[in-house]
Amino acid sequence: MSMPQHETRRDVEAALAARGELGPDYDEHIAAGLAERIEQLAAYRTAELRQQTERVRAVDAVSQRGQTQRFVLGIISLGAGIPITAITIVQGTLIETVIAWAGIVGVNAVHAWGSRRDR
Repeated sequence: MSMPQHETRRDVEAALAARGELGPDYDEHIAAGLAERIEQLAAYRTAELRQQTERVRAVDAVSQRGQTQRFVLGIISLGAGIPITAITIVQGTLIETVIAWAGIVGVNAVHAWGSRRDR
């Protein structure tokens, strides 16, 4: 969405040529035309910068949401893993503990893989 720079240069050159042809009596009108063109260009550039800022904010919001989801999943995994470990150690065997943690790690790995694929 960038406005061609040569277009603005062409407008300035045309204004200078018109001043040369019309003389100093029309300086005010030529200056007013150039000022209007500069205002249009400034408004155009401002709108362009606003759009870029909005896009960056949207990407940051998505990234922040993903980080929050990963953090929450990690807390839940630890919250579930600790009692599962205690139960399997007291009532089961080491293999059951390993299987339980493999399931927890698997859930986290699938979530991480899905998050990367979404990006």
